[in-house]
Amino acid sequence: MVPLGWRNTSSMIYRRYYHTASVLTDGKVLVTGGLWTTTGNMNIARTEHTASVLINGKVLVVGGVKTGSEILYSAEFYDPLTGVWTTTGNMTIPRYLHTASVLTNEKVLVTGGSNGLWTTTGSMNNARYLHTTSVLTNGKVLVTGGLISSINQNSAELYEPLTGLWTTTSSMNNARHWHTESILTNGDVLVTGGYVSSALNSCELY
Repeated sequence: MVPLGWRNTSSMIYRRYYHTASVLTDGKVLVTGGLWTTTGNMNIARTEHTASVLINGKVLVVGGVKTGSEILYSAEFYDPLTGVWTTTGNMTIPRYLHTASVLTNEKVLVTGGSNGLWTTTGSMNNARYLHTTSVLTNGKVLVTGGLISSINQNSAELYEPLTGLWTTTSSMNNARHWHTESILTNGDVLVTGGYVSSALNSCELY
């Protein structure tokens, strides 16, 4: 078995943050902005929230900040077949700049800062925000980087859904936030870009 750890890979052509990264069916990773078309409005206007594509194809939007700086508990579903949003159960804690991961058991894990009801689970070893999360092929969740008290982090930790516990794992070679994290077809995790004192083009594999 190859030991867990991080190794550098080729840098992107352009430095960037607040970007997205998608694993294509041929195994390549597309980093891009995108084109937009209008659809139904959410029930609550929000920013700095998360959006997760569920197994049934619907999108779950969670938390964020409402106009007037109100931090939200609320969550809602988007149905791409109808373009309509419906509300669902609130989180137990309001939060923003968090992450949300769809687990292999179809629940949604919210970190930082499911069946329509929210229950608390184990806390991360380090409070952080502007981090990333990915569900690994073994069902565990990998959290990387972000900020702790406005300090960039290279630390990483793993969540075990069966126990609800977090354990530390190898740190990244470079501290970063506002980066992306993608699971490749071979099971490796690709981290791209982000921000420290300026935008980064460095990438690394876990």
